[in-house]
Amino acid sequence: MSVPGAGTFRSLRNYNYRVWAAGALVSNTGTWMQRAAQDWLVLTELTRHNAQAVGIVMALQFGPQLLLMPWTGFAADHFNQRRLLVATQATMGLLALVLGLLTVTGLVQLWHVYVFAFLFGCAAAFDAPVRQTFVAELVGDGELSNAIALNSTSFNAARMVGPAIAGIVIASIGTGWAFLLNAASFVAVLCSLALLRTSELRPNARAHRAPGGMTEGFRYVWSRRDPRAIMIMLFLIGTFGLNFPIFISTMAVSVFHTDARGFGLLSSTMAVGTISGALLAAGRAQPKFISLLMGAATFGAGCTLAALAPSYWLFGGTLVLIGVAALTVTNTSNAMMQLSTEPRMRGRVMALRLGVALGGTPIGAPIVGWVADHLGPRWALGVGAAAGFAAALVAVRAMSARAADDHSDQTRA
Repeated sequence: MSVPGAGTFRSLRNYNYRVWAAGALVSNTGTWMQRAAQDWLVLTELTRHNAQAVGIVMALQFGPQLLLMPWTGFAADHFNQRRLLVATQATMGLLALVLGLLTVTGLVQLWHVYVFAFLFGCAAAFDAPVRQTFVAELVGDGELSNAIALNSTSFNAARMVGPAIAGIVIASIGTGWAFLLNAASFVAVLCSLALLRTSELRPNARAHRAPGGMTEGFRYVWSRRDPRAIMIMLFLIGTFGLNFPIFISTMAVSVFHTDARGFGLLSSTMAVGTISGALLAAGRAQPKFISLLMGAATFGAGCTLAALAPSYWLFGGTLVLIGVAALTVTNTSNAMMQLSTEPRMRGRVMALRLGVALGGTPIGAPIVGWVADHLGPRWALGVGAAAGFAAALVAVRAMSARAADDHSDQTRA
């Protein structure tokens, strides 16, 4: 059993976590290649710089997080998590393969991208909550916060490399090959799941089947003040702020008039900030609410500076700041909610968290895309800035209520 200790990379002492992290890094790199290629395909090859079409793709891809939330959380809490991950990862690999073949052969149409975005979103909706809670099976609760932060470091290291590779691939041999490389990358994570030492896993408590089980997660979260505040913050930032495919692609194409390589570099630049935020989180002993407040406020400030950036490179610099802030909010909320939730409820609570954070995209992405098309990309970034500041106000209110309760308890004592 691993013993909690100091060190940013302490979870890597665990064999199972090392194997899992290696496979996930390769697969995540492919995923980010596909995301960049998908945005570029829609914006420049299938439409005439239509940001709203990119928003529709995002809505279809992330909408299932909300639509399927009761069932995805139920699956994560009731089924064998390792086997479920094998099924979801294999499905996403197959979808990437078919989309890649359609694109390489020149048969792809916009409606194909819409359909595959939705199907990929359905598979990802089942994958995401079990993938997040599976970390506890790998390392146990003692190292959970550190492992979550290292997962984000890996995810965002891939975010830094993937779009840059995609830009080179698109410019050199075509968009479809980015999808095919992503399909191949899923082999790595499937191999890592096969190589895990099952005897060393720490299975989470499985929930019992009972009437109302799908709604129990809603009641569980909403009855607690801090998780409720976190959910509201995630809804605001997730719905109107985490629309970077729209922000970055429209600024790159419409404002700075760059090519696929320049677009990929901007996406990778943002990942520098998210990696920094993940490493900072990995070094913290415990997640705290003040980190959520600072992250939300910094997110709002970063989007404001990005909207005002006069040049390509200054815009890229603001993306680093936004990346640190976004990762601070997402990582801290993830760790706080997992550590404060009973193990038998984690799957449903994580599904609810992801549904709120990503499921608002069907609302926010088309709106932000419309703003980018009709008012300009800089105004779209202004929407993200407003979301960050609003989330910071929610955090201030929650912390004030907590301070008032603590003062009341001390007075009675």
